[in-house]
Amino acid sequence: MDLFKLAVKKERLHPLFKRIVSSKEYEPTIDVINNWSTGLMGRKKESKKFIQDFQLSFNSSLWELYLNKAFNDLGLTIDYSKESPDFNLHHRSGRVVNVEAVTSNNKDNLKPEYYLKESLSSASALSNDDFLDESTIKLAGKLKDKKDLFIGINNKKHPYHSLEHVKGNPFVIAVAPFDNHLSFSQNNIAINRVLYGINPPPPMGNGQKISHILNRNAQKIELGIFTNPNYKEVSAVIFSTTGMFGKAVVQAGLSNFVRATRYRQMEVNEFMKIEGPDMLGTSHKTIKPGHNVFSMRFINGNLVCGSDTYLYPSSEHKESHLDGLHIYYNPYASVPLDRDIFSAYEVTQNDYDVNTQEMVGNHNDGSLVSRQTFTSFA
Repeated sequence: MDLFKLAVKKERLHPLFKRIVSSKEYEPTIDVINNWSTGLMGRKKESKKFIQDFQLSFNSSLWELYLNKAFNDLGLTIDYSKESPDFNLHHRSGRVVNVEAVTSNNKDNLKPEYYLKESLSSASALSNDDFLDESTIKLAGKLKDKKDLFIGINNKKHPYHSLEHVKGNPFVIAVAPFDNHLSFSQNNIAINRVLYGINPPPPMGNGQKISHILNRNAQKIELGIFTNPNYKEVSAVIFSTTGMFGKAVVQAGLSNFVRATRYRQMEVNEFMKIEGPDMLGTSHKTIKPGHNVFSMRFINGNLVCGSDTYLYPSSEHKESHLDGLHIYYNPYASVPLDRDIFSAYEVTQNDYDVNTQEMVGNHNDGSLVSRQTFTSFA
């Protein structure tokens, strides 16, 4: 079934969907995104509705499509006969995990004017603090909504926890930020605040713990929701800022310019042998005209850590579907998620040590931190 065969009136199409189907430039991404849907359209009762939702709302459906492909790449079997939560996953060991997908969206994202240059300029004018706070509040709100859906507040019929295929199995929320034109640039800074109550290090923050922030109505928004039992119903959170349309642009091989940052980590002896002490601190290297690498290295115990930021043509860029994916574990979960379920080299595993009250991130060398493709909207 073709996700891009019009199922709603043209005037109702989401502005980004309309741009894809009307632009020759983006035509190769259609096959890529259709490929992401393999199996998902097997839900006969829901396939028509899903296609309509994709064409009308775009972002939330695109995230589900990205996840569908990611779970298949991880070797998980999806039982499409289970309509809620969004994904009923079966590991080869027989273990079962349920995943509910959600996105944080801008209230104006359905309006064509939201995608004009003026709107992008307005987003760029936000201070770092305001941008981070808005992103944090949006993510926290979406996670609370899904927790409430699981519990079943306001006398909701058939809450997730009452479903037979959910009982006794881990419940995971997969969330992605689409609330700002620059959402891709937040990396994992906002979600770290929401889940583990940790501010970013300078210059974006003070690196200190944070228990709450205030919304525009001066109401407290609880942060660090995985540092206590308040969200014990949620086993883990899946997060990515790279599982967006830019992923389809990369996979389709569209000619564009890419800015990508990868985490670097190696033992000190290895670093001295391969790169040498002159690479400590910041450095810049021009590989060839139009291909630049900006590096940062610092010593952290027995390791040298840092990042490489690449600015280069898309022909130089390589990226897997799983690159940029994060898993955040809840140490207080009633039903914990086993660490090997979503295991792949590209996937960053994040945990919280209840004894030291510190976040523990397991990034493999070369993990994708962020990526921007310079097209008209990716």
